[in-house]
Amino acid sequence: MSFVDPPAVAAWRHQQVRTGFEVVHFRRSGGGWQVVGCTTAVEAGVAWTVDYTLDLDATWATRRAVVTGRSSMGARRTTLDSIGDGRWHVDGLRAPDLDGCQDVDLESSAMTNALPVHRLDLAVGRRASAPAAYVQAVGLGVDRLEQSYTRLHDDGPNRQFHYKSPAFDFSCQLVFDPSGLVLDYPGIAVRQL
Repeated sequence: MSFVDPPAVAAWRHQQVRTGFEVVHFRRSGGGWQVVGCTTAVEAGVAWTVDYTLDLDATWATRRAVVTGRSSMGARRTTLDSIGDGRWHVDGLRAPDLDGCQDVDLESSAMTNALPVHRLDLAVGRRASAPAAYVQAVGLGVDRLEQSYTRLHDDGPNRQFHYKSPAFDFSCQLVFDPSGLVLDYPGIAVRQL
């Protein structure tokens, strides 16, 4: 399974769980990709904004994530740096609880589900665990998030995956476009551009 290059810009309308919008810009950088995005939303009566820059290698594994958030809790910035072999520094400090994570998953972003889908390159019927360094939208706390993806049969040019996150007792079917960006994330977001 191979994906075409992402568009220069993509956007999602966040819905149900939160109301908001996300805009993301993609550009080639150092053999991989740089992804710059912003999400603004209201969730459970709390308004927040999250800006992020992700540096990805050629396999879409995260090398660095710089995340800035603003909410009623104030402004905060968090930096995650991959130090290789699924090991991480968070704000310059070693984070052993993230060992084995290859991806960063931003609670604020529908786009970050593209990272493991690209990196895993699953054949139809195959399942893989994809633990991620999970960055919360409010406060930017970082935790380990266990999750898995199972590749389902394609729907025309689109790819389908079963997604499961036991920590949130959540599973759904995700539909991705030919560039590997999610089109429909049930209860979370729908692609607009």
